[in-house]
Amino acid sequence: TSGLDMGVEHIGMFSLVMYCLITLVGTVGNGLIIYMTGFKMKKTVNTVWFLNLALADFLFTAFLVFTAVSLSQQQHWPFGQFMCKLNNFVSLVNMFASVFFLAAISLDRCVSIWVVVWAHNKRTVCKAQVISAAIWLAAAICSTPYAYFRTVEVGKNQTNCRYPSTMTENQDWTLCIFRFVMGFLIPFLAIFFSHVAIWIRARRMQRMKKQRCHRIIFSIIFAFFICWLPFHVLAFIQLKFHASSDVQNFIHVAGPLTVSLAFMNSCLNPILYVFMCEEFQKKLKQSICSVIESALAEDHVLFGSSRSLSSHFSSTLQRCAVEEKQAVTSPTFTGTNLVPTEI
Repeated sequence: TSGLDMGVEHIGMFSLVMYCLITLVGTVGNGLIIYMTGFKMKKTVNTVWFLNLALADFLFTAFLVFTAVSLSQQQHWPFGQFMCKLNNFVSLVNMFASVFFLAAISLDRCVSIWVVVWAHNKRTVCKAQVISAAIWLAAAICSTPYAYFRTVEVGKNQTNCRYPSTMTENQDWTLCIFRFVMGFLIPFLAIFFSHVAIWIRARRMQRMKKQRCHRIIFSIIFAFFICWLPFHVLAFIQLKFHASSDVQNFIHVAGPLTVSLAFMNSCLNPILYVFMCEEFQKKLKQSICSVIESALAEDHVLFGSSRSLSSHFSSTLQRCAVEEKQAVTSPTFTGTNLVPTEI
């Protein structure tokens, strides 16, 4: 119907605006986190986790520009077969790596609280880096089947980057279930039971004091599942009721919204890092003034102002790592031609 087509067109425009905002905020915000945790802060286990989490989000938001360009051209894909597969691969690597790192952070905190002496002696930056490398490898392996099936299909008026219409229903379900189990269910169970164990231990030790980095970690985990759960649910709905025209019309409308929500997660983390800090409200005005002063200063003054602002941000994140030590411590809708609802 014309009403449905108009609604889909409006949602497509909304998705395009969201993609542009996510690309801008995500690359700048995650780039700043990478710079601070990778070059300005002292290396700790926590900074290794946050560095890799920011790196996954940065790569995804940087590649999101290709999806935005395609959407602006009514889903036409002008970048060829290789970039079609690579863009899909990066999207899935981001999803798997992000949730794997969130699970690693939760398990790390759980072990640090329950096995204090062992964690104090064995919890090292080197081991965290090795685990991070293993997580990246696992994320790449999990993402490979999706990139393998992703292809460019040439139509009469345009070229699309999507999953081929020749895929069987079994292949659709296999990819969908694997993505949900490995990219959501298993990590969720690990995170959930880790935090239950942490809560039990904290009650026994009467150490229910809220710590800043604990709130940051909880907020990151909460944001991930709020952003990604609708995507996985809608993927199953689409496959289960693929023969229903009413459901497919609903997918036309809701699909792009859930994808935009999932993409949004990649730019939320750096915002949470800042807003969850206790000193943010009283330092915000001072920081803005420092930025303006740095922008208008002479070269020799600029150097000093930049170091001052950088030191403040670095020290704020470092305090989070110290507290933790003291406590001892896009994805894709398969089997569909609706490109705006795919990753």
